[in-house]
Amino acid sequence: MTIKITMPALSPTMTEGAIAKWHKREGDAIKSGDVIAEVETDKATVEVEASEDGILGRIVQPEGAKGVKVNETIALLLEEGETADALKGAGSAVPAPVAAKPVLDSPAPVTTPSATIPSSRAPASGASASGAPVATSNNGAERQFVSPLARRMAEQAGVDLGGLKGSGPHGRIVKSDIEAALAGQADAPRPAVRLPAPASLGAARKALALAPPAAGTPGYTEVPHSTMRRVIAKRLAESKRDAPHFYLSVDCQVDNLLALRADLNGRASKDGAGAYKISLNDFVIRAMAIALRKVPAANASWGADAVRIYDGVDVSVAVAIPGGLITPVVRAAHAKGLAEIAHEMKSLAEKARAGKLAPEEYQGGTVSLSNLGMYGVKEFFAVINPPQGCILAVGAAERRPVVKEGALAVATVMSCTLSVDHRVVDGAVGAEFLAAFKKLIEDPVTMLL
Repeated sequence: MTIKITMPALSPTMTEGAIAKWHKREGDAIKSGDVIAEVETDKATVEVEASEDGILGRIVQPEGAKGVKVNETIALLLEEGETADALKGAGSAVPAPVAAKPVLDSPAPVTTPSATIPSSRAPASGASASGAPVATSNNGAERQFVSPLARRMAEQAGVDLGGLKGSGPHGRIVKSDIEAALAGQADAPRPAVRLPAPASLGAARKALALAPPAAGTPGYTEVPHSTMRRVIAKRLAESKRDAPHFYLSVDCQVDNLLALRADLNGRASKDGAGAYKISLNDFVIRAMAIALRKVPAANASWGADAVRIYDGVDVSVAVAIPGGLITPVVRAAHAKGLAEIAHEMKSLAEKARAGKLAPEEYQGGTVSLSNLGMYGVKEFFAVINPPQGCILAVGAAERRPVVKEGALAVATVMSCTLSVDHRVVDGAVGAEFLAAFKKLIEDPVTMLL
Protein backbone atom coordinates (compact mmCIF):
# COMPACT_ATOMS: atom_id res chain seq x y z
CA MET A 1 0.00 0.00 0.00
CA THR A 2 1.38 3.43 -0.92
CA ILE A 3 2.72 5.55 1.92
CA LYS A 4 1.71 9.20 2.09
CA ILE A 5 4.58 11.57 2.88
CA THR A 6 3.07 14.69 4.44
CA MET A 7 4.14 18.27 5.12
CA PRO A 8 5.80 18.13 8.56
CA ALA A 9 5.07 20.55 11.40
CA LEU A 10 8.52 22.01 12.01
CA SER A 11 7.45 24.38 14.80
CA PRO A 12 4.47 24.78 17.15
CA THR A 13 3.21 27.81 15.19
CA MET A 14 3.69 26.42 11.68
CA THR A 15 0.44 25.88 9.76
CA GLU A 16 1.78 25.77 6.20
CA GLY A 17 5.07 25.72 4.32
CA ALA A 18 6.59 25.79 0.85
CA ILE A 19 8.54 23.15 -1.07
CA ALA A 20 11.89 24.84 -1.68
CA LYS A 21 13.66 21.90 -3.35
CA TRP A 22 13.31 18.19 -4.07
CA HIS A 23 16.54 16.20 -3.60
CA LYS A 24 14.95 13.05 -5.02
CA ARG A 25 13.04 12.45 -8.24
CA GLU A 26 10.16 10.13 -9.07
CA GLY A 27 11.48 6.57 -9.39
CA ASP A 28 14.42 7.12 -7.02
CA ALA A 29 15.07 4.57 -4.27
CA ILE A 30 14.62 6.07 -0.80
CA LYS A 31 16.27 4.89 2.41
CA SER A 32 15.05 5.85 5.87
CA GLY A 33 17.02 8.93 6.92
CA ASP A 34 17.67 10.16 3.36
CA VAL A 35 17.24 13.90 2.87
CA ILE A 36 14.57 14.04 0.20
CA ALA A 37 13.42 17.68 0.22
CA GLU A 38 13.87 21.15 1.67
CA VAL A 39 10.87 22.89 3.20
CA GLU A 40 10.69 26.66 3.60
CA THR A 41 9.00 27.75 6.82
CA ASP A 42 8.33 31.26 8.07
CA LYS A 43 11.82 31.35 9.59
CA ALA A 44 14.23 29.16 7.64
CA THR A 45 14.71 26.46 5.03
CA VAL A 46 14.92 23.05 6.72
CA GLU A 47 16.06 19.72 5.29
CA VAL A 48 13.56 16.91 5.78
CA GLU A 49 14.22 13.18 5.86
CA ALA A 50 12.27 10.09 4.87
CA SER A 51 11.09 7.93 7.73
CA GLU A 52 10.72 4.71 5.70
CA ASP A 53 12.33 2.84 2.81
CA GLY A 54 10.70 2.67 -0.60
CA ILE A 55 10.53 4.12 -4.10
CA LEU A 56 9.45 7.72 -4.67
CA GLY A 57 6.37 7.00 -6.74
CA ARG A 58 4.82 10.43 -7.18
CA ILE A 59 5.69 14.00 -6.22
CA VAL A 60 2.34 15.62 -5.39
CA GLN A 61 3.65 19.08 -4.50
CA PRO A 62 6.35 20.28 -6.94
CA GLU A 63 9.27 22.57 -6.20
CA GLY A 64 8.05 26.11 -5.57
CA ALA A 65 4.64 25.01 -4.25
CA LYS A 66 3.56 27.48 -1.56
CA GLY A 67 0.83 27.43 1.08
CA VAL A 68 1.10 23.65 1.55
CA LYS A 69 -0.80 22.93 4.75
CA VAL A 70 0.74 20.90 7.56
CA ASN A 71 -0.20 17.20 7.17
CA GLU A 72 -1.09 17.67 3.49
CA THR A 73 0.39 15.00 1.20
CA ILE A 74 3.51 16.15 -0.64
CA ALA A 75 4.59 12.80 -2.14
CA LEU A 76 3.68 9.12 -2.38
CA LEU A 77 6.13 6.34 -1.53
CA LEU A 78 5.88 2.83 -2.99
CA GLU A 79 6.71 -0.02 -0.62
CA GLU A 80 9.02 -2.84 -1.59
CA GLY A 81 7.40 -4.99 -4.28
CA GLU A 82 4.82 -2.38 -5.31
CA THR A 83 4.60 -1.12 -8.88
CA ALA A 84 3.40 2.16 -10.36
CA ASP A 85 -0.06 0.59 -10.72
CA ALA A 86 -0.53 1.14 -6.98
CA LEU A 87 -0.56 4.91 -7.63
CA LYS A 88 -3.64 4.81 -9.84
CA GLY A 89 -6.06 4.99 -6.93
CA ALA A 90 -3.99 7.41 -4.87
CA GLY A 91 -4.51 11.14 -5.00
CA SER A 92 -3.44 14.21 -3.12
CA ALA A 93 -4.54 14.25 0.49
CA VAL A 94 -6.99 16.49 2.24
CA PRO A 95 -5.21 18.33 5.05
CA ALA A 96 -5.68 16.59 8.39
CA PRO A 97 -6.91 18.75 11.27
CA VAL A 98 -4.12 20.42 13.23
CA ALA A 99 -4.62 20.64 16.99
CA ALA A 100 -4.35 24.15 18.35
CA LYS A 101 -1.66 24.77 20.98
CA PRO A 102 -1.42 27.40 23.70
CA VAL A 103 0.69 30.39 22.71
CA LEU A 104 3.06 29.85 25.63
CA ASP A 105 3.66 26.14 25.04
CA SER A 106 7.35 25.31 24.80
CA PRO A 107 8.44 23.86 21.44
CA ALA A 108 9.23 20.17 21.30
CA PRO A 109 12.99 19.57 21.45
CA VAL A 110 14.67 19.16 18.07
CA THR A 111 18.07 17.49 18.12
CA THR A 112 19.25 18.14 14.56
CA PRO A 113 18.58 20.73 11.83
CA SER A 114 16.81 17.96 9.88
CA ALA A 115 13.21 17.00 10.55
CA THR A 116 11.69 13.61 9.83
CA ILE A 117 8.73 13.65 7.47
CA PRO A 118 5.73 11.88 8.98
CA SER A 119 4.02 9.25 6.88
CA SER A 120 0.59 7.71 7.04
CA ARG A 121 -0.68 4.35 5.85
CA ALA A 122 -4.31 5.09 6.69
CA PRO A 123 -6.58 7.37 4.63
CA ALA A 124 -6.58 10.98 5.85
CA SER A 125 -9.66 12.44 7.47
CA GLY A 126 -12.01 13.46 4.68
CA ALA A 127 -10.52 10.96 2.20
CA SER A 128 -11.83 7.72 0.76
CA ALA A 129 -10.07 4.37 1.10
CA SER A 130 -8.39 5.04 -2.24
CA GLY A 131 -6.97 8.34 -0.95
CA ALA A 132 -9.24 10.55 -3.11
CA PRO A 133 -10.96 13.44 -1.29
CA VAL A 134 -14.64 13.07 -0.47
CA ALA A 135 -16.47 16.20 -1.63
CA THR A 136 -19.31 16.00 0.87
CA SER A 137 -19.87 17.65 4.21
CA ASN A 138 -21.28 16.07 7.38
CA ASN A 139 -24.85 16.71 6.21
CA GLY A 140 -24.22 15.16 2.78
CA ALA A 141 -24.02 18.48 0.92
CA GLU A 142 -21.34 18.92 -1.71
CA ARG A 143 -18.38 21.03 -0.66
CA GLN A 144 -15.30 22.42 -2.38
CA PHE A 145 -11.62 21.90 -1.72
CA VAL A 146 -9.75 25.20 -1.65
CA SER A 147 -6.08 25.83 -0.89
CA PRO A 148 -5.48 28.15 2.11
CA LEU A 149 -3.88 30.80 -0.11
CA ALA A 150 -6.73 30.71 -2.63
CA ARG A 151 -9.33 31.00 0.14
CA ARG A 152 -7.51 34.00 1.63
CA MET A 153 -7.27 35.71 -1.79
CA ALA A 154 -10.95 35.09 -2.46
CA GLU A 155 -12.02 36.55 0.88
CA GLN A 156 -9.89 39.67 0.35
CA ALA A 157 -11.11 40.22 -3.22
CA GLY A 158 -14.74 39.30 -2.62
CA VAL A 159 -14.68 36.42 -5.12
CA ASP A 160 -17.53 33.91 -4.84
CA LEU A 161 -15.93 30.47 -4.63
CA GLY A 162 -19.23 28.81 -5.44
CA GLY A 163 -19.00 29.90 -9.07
CA LEU A 164 -15.44 28.69 -9.64
CA LYS A 165 -14.17 25.41 -11.04
CA GLY A 166 -10.81 24.38 -9.59
CA SER A 167 -7.87 23.45 -11.80
CA GLY A 168 -5.91 21.72 -9.02
CA PRO A 169 -5.89 18.00 -8.21
CA HIS A 170 -9.43 16.62 -7.90
CA GLY A 171 -10.97 20.02 -8.64
CA ARG A 172 -9.13 21.85 -5.86
CA ILE A 173 -9.33 25.65 -6.24
CA VAL A 174 -5.81 27.10 -6.26
CA LYS A 175 -4.18 30.52 -6.55
CA SER A 176 -4.25 30.58 -10.37
CA ASP A 177 -8.05 30.07 -10.34
CA ILE A 178 -8.55 33.16 -8.17
CA GLU A 179 -6.18 35.19 -10.38
CA ALA A 180 -8.12 34.12 -13.47
CA ALA A 181 -11.40 35.13 -11.81
CA LEU A 182 -9.95 38.54 -10.90
CA ALA A 183 -8.68 39.01 -14.46
CA GLY A 184 -12.18 38.28 -15.76
CA GLN A 185 -13.64 40.85 -13.37
CA ALA A 186 -11.10 43.43 -14.53
CA ASP A 187 -12.20 42.96 -18.16
CA ALA A 188 -15.89 43.29 -17.30
CA PRO A 189 -17.59 46.74 -17.26
CA ARG A 190 -17.25 48.36 -13.84
CA PRO A 191 -20.31 49.85 -12.13
CA ALA A 192 -20.21 53.37 -10.77
CA VAL A 193 -18.41 53.59 -7.43
CA ARG A 194 -20.65 54.48 -4.50
CA LEU A 195 -19.31 56.07 -1.34
CA PRO A 196 -19.37 53.53 1.51
CA ALA A 197 -21.44 54.00 4.61
CA PRO A 198 -19.37 54.56 7.79
CA ALA A 199 -20.07 51.00 8.99
CA SER A 200 -18.41 49.53 5.87
CA LEU A 201 -15.23 51.60 5.84
CA GLY A 202 -13.09 48.59 6.81
CA ALA A 203 -14.39 46.58 3.86
CA ALA A 204 -13.97 49.60 1.59
CA ARG A 205 -10.31 49.92 2.53
CA LYS A 206 -9.74 46.26 1.66
CA ALA A 207 -11.42 46.76 -1.71
CA LEU A 208 -9.33 49.84 -2.44
CA ALA A 209 -6.14 47.92 -1.62
CA LEU A 210 -6.95 45.53 -4.48
CA ALA A 211 -8.12 48.17 -6.94
CA PRO A 212 -5.96 49.00 -9.98
CA PRO A 213 -3.68 52.06 -9.57
CA ALA A 214 -5.15 55.47 -10.25
CA ALA A 215 -4.33 57.27 -13.49
CA GLY A 216 -0.96 58.98 -13.35
CA THR A 217 0.48 56.58 -10.75
CA PRO A 218 4.20 55.91 -11.38
CA GLY A 219 5.23 52.47 -12.58
CA TYR A 220 5.90 49.85 -9.92
CA THR A 221 7.06 46.29 -9.37
CA GLU A 222 5.02 43.93 -7.22
CA VAL A 223 7.05 41.63 -4.97
CA PRO A 224 4.90 38.64 -3.88
CA HIS A 225 4.72 38.09 -0.13
CA SER A 226 7.06 35.37 1.10
CA THR A 227 5.98 33.01 3.86
CA MET A 228 8.34 34.84 6.22
CA ARG A 229 6.99 38.30 5.33
CA ARG A 230 3.38 37.14 5.85
CA VAL A 231 4.18 35.74 9.30
CA ILE A 232 6.16 38.84 10.31
CA ALA A 233 3.26 41.06 9.24
CA LYS A 234 0.72 38.93 11.10
CA ARG A 235 2.69 38.67 14.35
CA LEU A 236 3.68 42.35 14.52
CA ALA A 237 0.14 43.50 13.71
CA GLU A 238 -1.15 41.26 16.50
CA SER A 239 1.51 42.63 18.86
CA LYS A 240 0.62 46.29 18.25
CA ARG A 241 -3.10 45.51 18.45
CA ASP A 242 -3.12 43.26 21.52
CA ALA A 243 -0.14 44.39 23.62
CA PRO A 244 -0.45 47.86 25.20
CA HIS A 245 3.04 49.21 24.44
CA PHE A 246 4.76 51.88 26.46
CA TYR A 247 8.35 53.09 26.15
CA LEU A 248 11.21 53.98 28.52
CA SER A 249 14.49 55.51 27.33
CA VAL A 250 17.93 56.04 28.86
CA ASP A 251 21.20 57.49 27.55
CA CYS A 252 24.24 55.39 28.45
CA GLN A 253 27.80 56.73 28.36
CA VAL A 254 29.91 53.96 26.82
CA ASP A 255 33.47 55.36 26.84
CA ASN A 256 34.54 52.94 29.59
CA LEU A 257 32.89 50.05 27.76
CA LEU A 258 34.63 50.86 24.47
CA ALA A 259 37.97 51.10 26.25
CA LEU A 260 37.43 47.72 27.95
CA ARG A 261 36.34 46.16 24.66
CA ALA A 262 39.49 47.43 22.91
CA ASP A 263 41.65 46.08 25.75
CA LEU A 264 40.03 42.62 25.71
CA ASN A 265 40.19 42.30 21.92
CA GLY A 266 43.78 43.52 21.97
CA ARG A 267 44.71 40.80 24.45
CA ALA A 268 43.20 38.17 22.14
CA SER A 269 45.23 39.53 19.20
CA LYS A 270 48.47 39.54 21.19
CA ASP A 271 47.98 35.90 22.08
CA GLY A 272 47.99 35.20 18.36
CA ALA A 273 45.11 32.77 18.69
CA GLY A 274 42.32 35.22 17.85
CA ALA A 275 40.24 33.36 20.38
CA TYR A 276 37.45 35.94 20.40
CA LYS A 277 36.36 39.30 19.05
CA ILE A 278 33.82 40.98 21.28
CA SER A 279 31.38 43.49 19.82
CA LEU A 280 29.45 46.24 21.56
CA ASN A 281 26.34 44.13 20.93
CA ASP A 282 27.85 41.26 22.94
CA PHE A 283 28.27 43.61 25.91
CA VAL A 284 24.62 44.67 25.54
CA ILE A 285 23.44 41.02 25.57
CA ARG A 286 25.50 40.32 28.69
CA ALA A 287 24.25 43.48 30.43
CA MET A 288 20.61 42.66 29.59
CA ALA A 289 20.98 39.16 30.99
CA ILE A 290 22.55 40.31 34.27
CA ALA A 291 20.05 43.16 34.67
CA LEU A 292 17.12 40.77 34.19
CA ARG A 293 18.55 38.49 36.86
CA LYS A 294 18.56 41.49 39.17
CA VAL A 295 14.99 42.46 38.15
CA PRO A 296 13.33 39.10 37.32
CA ALA A 297 9.83 40.62 37.13
CA ALA A 298 10.86 42.13 33.77
CA ASN A 299 11.89 38.72 32.41
CA ALA A 300 8.30 37.66 31.79
CA SER A 301 5.60 36.97 29.22
CA TRP A 302 1.82 37.22 29.07
CA GLY A 303 -0.48 34.21 29.09
CA ALA A 304 -4.25 33.79 29.06
CA ASP A 305 -4.36 32.73 32.73
CA ALA A 306 -1.04 33.83 34.22
CA VAL A 307 2.11 35.90 33.79
CA ARG A 308 5.07 33.61 33.29
CA ILE A 309 8.29 34.77 35.03
CA TYR A 310 11.34 32.90 33.75
CA ASP A 311 14.16 31.49 35.84
CA GLY A 312 16.78 31.92 33.09
CA VAL A 313 17.41 34.62 30.48
CA ASP A 314 17.24 33.63 26.79
CA VAL A 315 17.94 36.68 24.63
CA SER A 316 16.39 36.78 21.12
CA VAL A 317 18.62 38.96 18.92
CA ALA A 318 17.15 40.46 15.74
CA VAL A 319 19.23 39.67 12.64
CA ALA A 320 18.38 41.16 9.24
CA ILE A 321 18.17 38.61 6.42
CA PRO A 322 16.91 38.85 2.81
CA GLY A 323 13.14 39.32 2.87
CA GLY A 324 12.78 40.05 6.57
CA LEU A 325 14.41 39.34 9.91
CA ILE A 326 14.87 36.45 12.30
CA THR A 327 15.68 36.30 16.00
CA PRO A 328 18.23 33.61 16.89
CA VAL A 329 18.34 32.99 20.63
CA VAL A 330 21.33 33.14 22.98
CA ARG A 331 20.23 30.57 25.56
CA ALA A 332 21.08 31.08 29.26
CA ALA A 333 22.87 34.34 28.45
CA HIS A 334 23.08 35.10 32.18
CA ALA A 335 25.40 32.09 32.62
CA LYS A 336 27.76 32.90 29.73
CA GLY A 337 30.82 35.12 29.56
CA LEU A 338 31.50 37.74 26.90
CA ALA A 339 33.77 35.49 24.82
CA GLU A 340 31.20 32.68 24.75
CA ILE A 341 28.41 35.09 23.81
CA ALA A 342 30.60 36.54 21.02
CA HIS A 343 31.34 33.07 19.58
CA GLU A 344 27.69 32.01 19.76
CA MET A 345 26.31 35.20 18.19
CA LYS A 346 28.78 35.01 15.30
CA SER A 347 27.75 31.43 14.56
CA LEU A 348 24.02 32.15 14.89
CA ALA A 349 24.19 35.25 12.67
CA GLU A 350 26.06 33.36 9.92
CA LYS A 351 23.55 30.50 10.00
CA ALA A 352 20.63 32.96 10.02
CA ARG A 353 21.84 34.76 6.89
CA ALA A 354 22.40 31.40 5.18
CA GLY A 355 18.90 30.23 6.14
CA LYS A 356 20.34 27.26 8.05
CA LEU A 357 19.06 27.88 11.58
CA ALA A 358 17.47 24.86 13.23
CA PRO A 359 14.04 25.51 14.84
CA GLU A 360 15.44 25.26 18.37
CA GLU A 361 17.92 28.03 17.52
CA TYR A 362 15.27 30.68 16.80
CA GLN A 363 12.18 29.59 18.74
CA GLY A 364 11.41 30.81 22.22
CA GLY A 365 13.39 33.52 23.99
CA THR A 366 12.34 35.45 27.09
CA VAL A 367 13.35 38.96 25.91
CA SER A 368 14.46 40.53 22.62
CA LEU A 369 17.20 42.89 21.48
CA SER A 370 17.18 45.00 18.31
CA ASN A 371 20.32 47.01 17.52
CA LEU A 372 20.31 49.48 14.62
CA GLY A 373 23.35 51.40 15.82
CA MET A 374 25.49 50.05 12.96
CA TYR A 375 23.15 51.87 10.55
CA GLY A 376 23.67 55.20 12.30
CA VAL A 377 20.17 55.24 13.82
CA LYS A 378 20.24 57.39 16.94
CA GLU A 379 17.02 56.17 18.60
CA PHE A 380 13.98 54.07 17.72
CA PHE A 381 11.03 52.24 19.26
CA ALA A 382 10.81 48.51 18.57
CA VAL A 383 7.66 46.37 18.39
CA ILE A 384 7.43 43.67 21.07
CA ASN A 385 8.02 40.09 19.92
CA PRO A 386 4.99 38.22 21.37
CA PRO A 387 4.52 36.60 23.82
CA GLN A 388 7.57 38.28 25.35
CA GLY A 389 7.05 41.27 27.64
CA CYS A 390 9.99 43.48 26.57
CA ILE A 391 12.28 44.37 23.69
CA LEU A 392 15.30 46.68 23.96
CA ALA A 393 16.06 48.99 21.01
CA VAL A 394 19.69 50.15 20.87
CA GLY A 395 20.88 53.13 18.82
CA ALA A 396 24.30 54.28 17.65
CA ALA A 397 27.10 55.15 20.07
CA GLU A 398 28.03 58.73 19.12
CA ARG A 399 29.94 61.67 20.55
CA ARG A 400 27.59 64.12 22.28
CA PRO A 401 27.91 67.07 24.66
CA VAL A 402 27.16 66.11 28.27
CA VAL A 403 27.35 67.77 31.66
CA LYS A 404 29.86 66.23 34.08
CA GLU A 405 30.25 67.64 37.59
CA GLY A 406 28.61 70.91 36.53
CA ALA A 407 30.86 71.42 33.49
CA LEU A 408 30.23 70.82 29.79
CA ALA A 409 32.13 67.84 28.37
CA VAL A 410 32.02 65.40 25.45
CA ALA A 411 31.20 61.70 25.87
CA THR A 412 30.23 58.72 23.72
CA VAL A 413 26.52 58.20 24.34
CA MET A 414 24.20 55.36 23.28
CA SER A 415 20.41 55.79 23.49
CA CYS A 416 18.45 52.69 24.53
CA THR A 417 14.66 52.41 24.51
CA LEU A 418 12.71 49.62 26.20
CA SER A 419 9.35 48.71 24.66
CA VAL A 420 7.17 47.16 27.36
CA ASP A 421 3.91 45.20 27.36
CA HIS A 422 2.01 46.92 30.17
CA ARG A 423 -0.02 43.77 30.82
CA VAL A 424 3.20 42.06 31.94
CA VAL A 425 5.59 44.75 33.21
CA ASP A 426 4.65 47.91 35.07
CA GLY A 427 6.44 51.21 34.63
CA ALA A 428 8.39 50.96 37.90
CA VAL A 429 9.66 47.46 37.02
CA GLY A 430 10.73 48.59 33.56
CA ALA A 431 12.53 51.58 35.09
CA GLU A 432 14.35 49.32 37.59
CA PHE A 433 15.56 47.09 34.76
CA LEU A 434 16.83 50.05 32.71
CA ALA A 435 18.61 51.49 35.75
CA ALA A 436 20.39 48.16 36.36
CA PHE A 437 21.24 47.89 32.65
CA LYS A 438 22.63 51.45 32.48
CA LYS A 439 24.82 50.86 35.54
CA LEU A 440 26.36 47.76 33.96
CA ILE A 441 26.95 49.46 30.60
CA GLU A 442 28.60 52.50 32.19
CA ASP A 443 30.72 50.40 34.61
CA PRO A 444 31.39 47.35 32.39
CA VAL A 445 34.06 45.82 34.63
CA THR A 446 31.20 44.68 36.90
CA MET A 447 30.02 42.40 34.07
CA LEU A 448 33.23 40.40 34.49
CA LEU A 449 32.72 39.73 38.21
